[in-house]
Amino acid sequence: MDWNSLRERKELLLGTTNKKKLIEMNAHLEPRGFELRSLSQLPTQIDVEETGETFLENARLKAVAQACTHRMWTIGEDSGLCVPALSGDPGIFSARYSERLELSNEPPQSHSVQVNGTNSQSTSNSSPTRVSPEASLKELPIDQRNNKKLLRMMASIPAENRQAYYVSAIVLCDPQGNVAIESTGECWGKILFEPRGEQGFGYDPLFEVIEYHSTFAELGLGVKRAISHRSRALREFLSILDSKMGLSNGQVTGMASMDSSGRRPV
Repeated sequence: MDWNSLRERKELLLGTTNKKKLIEMNAHLEPRGFELRSLSQLPTQIDVEETGETFLENARLKAVAQACTHRMWTIGEDSGLCVPALSGDPGIFSARYSERLELSNEPPQSHSVQVNGTNSQSTSNSSPTRVSPEASLKELPIDQRNNKKLLRMMASIPAENRQAYYVSAIVLCDPQGNVAIESTGECWGKILFEPRGEQGFGYDPLFEVIEYHSTFAELGLGVKRAISHRSRALREFLSILDSKMGLSNGQVTGMASMDSSGRRPV
């Protein structure tokens, strides 16, 4: 692994076009002298098919593919929300949750038809055309669609069973696609019955951090940067990166403070 190339040119590619992820991660990398770029800043882009079964597998796929394509040190990150009461959903499908359709098991419906001036009941042998809940959400931004679907799927789940946790997996690859660093982090909380807050993205308005009695969307970037799943994964990632770069704690200035715990709240 040629770490000297990264020491000499401290430029990293973040394998996403998500501006908010870029801002959140740059808050930790900029104090270390790194220039963090996103795919949207490059002249060409590729789409990486996320065929992994875990967040870490998908982060690895992104990092390897983008690094080999752009010949840059590349960070691949995959994250999402897991709800135990939904068997772990949305999970790795968090970003496209509202695009996953559920099949209806409803029986054929009876309907009235006019026969010689009187009403008669008939039953169709095939189910009538129905508009799925997902189809009715198509006009909304993707985050709102995902949040509305999550609320619908959890409508019958009581408050005491609405625990959830965010997961983040981070992978660094060298320009040849060799994996250099891998890390993961979690942040536990619960899903509310309605959104609160205007900041953040994804499921942040629904995800309440129990210790703060506030959602990620209410806490703002400063607090989220310290306690989020991504920050917890970054803590491990940065510890290894600092070692490889020969950086001591005293050489890293202006770094956002990070909570040391990453366990499920009791």
